[in-house]
Amino acid sequence: MVMVALMALILSGCGSIISRAVPGQGHGNQYYPGVQWDIRDGPWRVLTILDLPLSLVVDTMLLPVDAHHGPYE
Repeated sequence: MVMVALMALILSGCGSIISRAVPGQGHGNQYYPGVQWDIRDGPWRVLTILDLPLSLVVDTMLLPVDAHHGPYE
């Protein structure tokens, strides 16, 4: 149980940070790029589903930044 909680803590916000900070990872999504990054197809899809609720919260808080920034390429 402690390992699951630790993994969830480590993964928290990861999709939101990666989609905004790493070039090409936002895939042109302007709004909720972290959520879009989490639901993509890939070998780690099961683990990124754990990150989805936290990315949703972070992406919601960053909506004003996303509206000003534009699509993440």
